[in-house]
Amino acid sequence: MTRLILIAAISAFATVAVAADTPAPGTSTPRPVVSVIVNPESGLPVTFVGTVTAKIEADLGFPLAGSIAERPVSAGDTVARGEVLARLDPEDLDAALRAAEAGVTVAEAQLRSATDARDRAEVLARRGVGSATRLDDAERARVAAAARLEQAQADVARARDMLGLATLTAPQDGVVTSVSAEPGATVAAGQPVLRLAATDEREVAIDLTEQDVAAHPLGTRFVVRLVANPEVAADATLNRIDPVAFAATRTRTAHLTLQNAAMEFRLGALVRVTRAAEADAGVALLAAAILDADATPAVWVVAGADRRVERRPVTLGPAVGDFVVVASGLNAGDEVVTKGIHSLEDGQPVGPRVTE
Repeated sequence: MTRLILIAAISAFATVAVAADTPAPGTSTPRPVVSVIVNPESGLPVTFVGTVTAKIEADLGFPLAGSIAERPVSAGDTVARGEVLARLDPEDLDAALRAAEAGVTVAEAQLRSATDARDRAEVLARRGVGSATRLDDAERARVAAAARLEQAQADVARARDMLGLATLTAPQDGVVTSVSAEPGATVAAGQPVLRLAATDEREVAIDLTEQDVAAHPLGTRFVVRLVANPEVAADATLNRIDPVAFAATRTRTAHLTLQNAAMEFRLGALVRVTRAAEADAGVALLAAAILDADATPAVWVVAGADRRVERRPVTLGPAVGDFVVVASGLNAGDEVVTKGIHSLEDGQPVGPRVTE
């Protein structure tokens, strides 16, 4: 009997304890929310790492075949416009020039002789001693000699041009980025000897995913800073995106034109590229935090001491990746819900803020 009373007492106590821990009907604990606090200084987190490159880079070679006699520059050398980059062995070309000059000497002598013969025939014809036919023949011989002289002079000019082409000079200021032929090597006409990158026009190359490409139209402005010295900065504008993506990375190379860049932006320098503040005006939020983005965009803002959500209409700016700019509708210090937005109702109380 005592045992039954004890069991009944324990059961009654357990029932009371459970009842005490059970929320009253119609009440529930507000769930925590993942949210962010609006910071007016926040911008789109769009930063890329790139490299300073030359806008113009070309392979240079000789327009004629020959053996390289010297190449006074090496990869990495800075050269000025007109500076000698390489020379071919001029022996054969010098011989050709001397032969052409000798041809001019012979042609000049032949022309003098033909001219004298024509003059004598003309005198004789005027005296009635020589025939008109002989005078005509002498004139034709003089004309032919004059033509041979012109041909010989053209051969000299051509030989001099060929000799000049045996010297490879820099077409503009630049940096030798690579060499592909050494002194003593025989090269064909047009075969690259070295590669020259112009330094007067520099750009920055960065890799963009297809999503980034869609978010950055041509003309987008960026700020470029040297990784080695972030204090050195320059403005840049997106002017070209390669049409074909790299198969391995599925990214495309974007080319940004540097504007008034300091000399510290040397070719090959590593830089950090950030979208310019003018393009990022507003507050950046995750696109997933926007309600009805295609119709009447709004966000859930936690307001009041009782922490209730209210639907706040906003105006959207450009989207970049997973983020979108909220151009207006939010104030500094607003708490915006970023996850679980479709399970909330206007005026619903929420629990404490949770950060990711």
